[in-house]
Order: sequence, then structure tokens, then C-alpha cells
Amino acid sequence: MALSITDADAYIALNVINIESWEDSEDDRKQRIINVASRTLSMKFSKYVIPDNAVYEFAAYLAFQLNDMNVQAQGGVRAFSLSGVASFTFKDDIPTEFSDMIPKHVLDMINEANPDLPNVGGRRVGRTVL
Repeated sequence: MALSITDADAYIALNVINIESWEDSEDDRKQRIINVASRTLSMKFSKYVIPDNAVYEFAAYLAFQLNDMNVQAQGGVRAFSLSGVASFTFKDDIPTEFSDMIPKHVLDMINEANPDLPNVGGRRVGRTVL
């Protein structure tokens, strides 16, 4: 099934809690976010089937992460204030790579769609020689 804004709107309205940033976006921006979400997941997990609902969940999360306030923080702004109105301070460790923003529940959706493949996003077990 092809990804669409209509399907994304319907899915996000029913399944995502924080939807204001998505709903406030124009259709052109929504399409760009869907494209970036799909491309990011497909590139990071190229051997896996990426279900549409995982793309829509990630798209809603990206819409929130890429709102005006967070974009300033990702651009290096640490704090700003509006005289007598409000003051904002940002965390120092805000991710800037889209692949670093993939929420765990999106990884779980990809794992559910690919039961015969190793789980994505799990803990990596290795050996250390001291």
C-alpha cells in the first residue's frame, strides 16, 4: 500500500497522543515528513519490511521534533526569552540525525512485521577482553 497524507491523518488522529504539530502542518510539509520518515526507516533497516503504521508513527514524532522551538535547539540555540513574557532553555543533547530520533515503539512495530529477522533496536551483546 502506498503511503498517503490521508491515511497518515487518519492513523495519527486515532493512534498518536501528541498530534498538534502534525495537524498544524500544511499538506506539503506533511508529505515531506512522510517521505523523510519512510526514507530514514528504509535506509536504516533495509532488509526489513517497514509497515505503513510505523512510518506514520515516526512521521508524527518528527513533526513534533521539527517544530519551530525544537529546530532552534537543534540549530544550537541554548536559550532565549521574550521580554516579560517567557524564557526558554533547551537541553544540550537534542538529537540532530533523523535515525537517532526513531522511538522505541516504532522499532517494536518493525520487529512485529519481521518475526523471522533479528530484532532491531535491541541491546547488542558482545565480548570485552581486559
